[in-house]
Order: sequence, then structure tokens, then C-alpha cells
Amino acid sequence: MTRQLQSPIHIGKIVRHAVVFNAQYWQGSPFTMDELLQNVKELFTLLHERKINYVLVGGIALLQYVQGRNTEDIDLIVHVSVLKKLPEIIITHRDNDFARGTYKQLQIDFLLTKNPLFAHVQKHHTIEQPFFERTIISATITGLLLLKLYALPSLYRQGDFTRVGLYENDITTLMFYHAPQMSTILQELTPFVRIQDMHAIQEIVSDLEQRISRFNRTTSND
Repeated sequence: MTRQLQSPIHIGKIVRHAVVFNAQYWQGSPFTMDELLQNVKELFTLLHERKINYVLVGGIALLQYVQGRNTEDIDLIVHVSVLKKLPEIIITHRDNDFARGTYKQLQIDFLLTKNPLFAHVQKHHTIEQPFFERTIISATITGLLLLKLYALPSLYRQGDFTRVGLYENDITTLMFYHAPQMSTILQELTPFVRIQDMHAIQEIVSDLEQRISRFNRTTSND
């Protein structure tokens, strides 16, 4: 079941709503919500003017397919060379696969295409989506599922219970509302993960499918 949007998603307002409920933002230098909205608009204008090849992923991209996701980060797949083309973004962390930066008050997480899966999603699983700010190349449902499933084994190893729960909920919601062919998605993911991680991912998907099945049985009996 594809969600029909009444109006384009306003990225600035999504980020603003998340910031309002995060007390950590109010412990530093004050800034206005209008500034935050303007910063989001400026960021995507900058990406467009520099002709940056990027894909929007993460919680904001997810909002094209499900409701109620709350996020204050902007997540983008880019080639590592893009970071040098955007000196306005201050890079605060970088490793082989990821980088994190700030543009004024915005936090931006970069998924670098040195990682073969990230490059694969950028090449094969994108779609133009209308947002309030402008039309943006975003990940498809399959692309989002590939990225979230890929991340889960690492999150389990890190003991990051909060993000595990968030990612599993995102995956389950996409599965419930859009009924993707999970066997095909798992097959596509296989070359990009270790064998033991693939086994773990398969078990997770099986558990989520059972959760959906239990929900469907319960609601059908009401």
C-alpha cells in the first residue's frame, strides 16, 4: 500500500520538529527555528548549484513511504570527493565508509560510496521525489531496506539497543505497508555482507515477518 502524500514533505519542518524535542540543542548557543528552516533550504540549494551527485537516505527519505518518523539528521550517499567541494560543511568525523559534518546548525551524515553497497544503492535504487524545498533524488523502498538491513549486524555488535529498535521498526513498517519481496532483497544484499552477518539478517527478517503475521491474525480476529 503506497502512501499518497497530500503535499510535499517539508524537510526543514521535519528537522525543526525533531530539534524542538531534543533538549541538547538548547544547552548551547541559541538559534531561531526560522534560521533552521533557512539552513535546510540553503543546504539543498548549495548541493544543486555545485551539481553534487547525492542520494537522500535515512529517516527523511523514509517519510516518503511511512508516516511518523522523527529525525533531526540529514543522511546523504555521496562520493568522498564531494566533501572537498563543500567547504561550508565542517567535517567532524570520517572513516572509510562514513563521514559526519555540520552546516550551521544542521547535522549531516554522509554514506561514502567507497562502500560497495552504498555505491550499489546510489546506482540502482533511486527515484526523484518532490519535497517542499525542491525535487530530490532519494532512495527507493528497496534501497532503504538494503541499507537498514546491512547496518543491523553492526548495531547489534555495538550493543546499540536504541538504534536496533529504530531500524527494525523502520524495516517492519516498510514490509507491512509495501510488501516488498524480501527474498529478492536478501539475495541482492548477500554479496555485500559476511556469511555470518547474512545468517543474522535472515533470522531478523524471519522474526519481523512473524511479527507482521501475528499482527494480521490479531486484527483479523477483532
